[in-house]
Amino acid sequence: MTRVVVVDPRTAQGEAKPLLDAVQSQLGMVPNFLRVLANSPAALRAFLGLHGIAGEGALDPKTRERIALAVAEQNACQYCVSAHTAIGRKVGLDAAEMLANRAGRSADVRAEAALAFARALVEHSGQVSKAEFEAVRAAGHSDAEIVEIITHVAMNVFTNLLGKATEVEIDFPKVELRQAA
Repeated sequence: MTRVVVVDPRTAQGEAKPLLDAVQSQLGMVPNFLRVLANSPAALRAFLGLHGIAGEGALDPKTRERIALAVAEQNACQYCVSAHTAIGRKVGLDAAEMLANRAGRSADVRAEAALAFARALVEHSGQVSKAEFEAVRAAGHSDAEIVEIITHVAMNVFTNLLGKATEVEIDFPKVELRQAA
């Protein structure tokens, strides 16, 4: 059971209402994670703003979802693994690729370098080595893409923390974690 109120978009009040309505209009649903976040309209607005900006960057949607899957698995957030598995399918990732992504691997060499860098960021709280930084650059990632990888890692760590701390109910097809936290 979720530890905080899951805001019902139909009865939301104040600033939360138009924000949730916009999500409903865009996605056709309002995920429980965003309903929990709506307890603080300021936090919801900040997340939606960062998410929107991050989605406009140089990284392609598949790479963004690969990063989300790798970070969610690394942080043992079942809600986020489940959500990003569903989203990953929508952007064209297959089951085998997503399973590999969750372990920090990919059939795409360039994507795998991004995942290795993302996992290093999480593992070392941002204190990546010179070799880790040079590896992502050697795989062909530009400075803009490297900054976006860092942004996506930070955004996904936030969602993992929120999902785990609040024990938000999974409202996507449930995917089991590969390993216990």
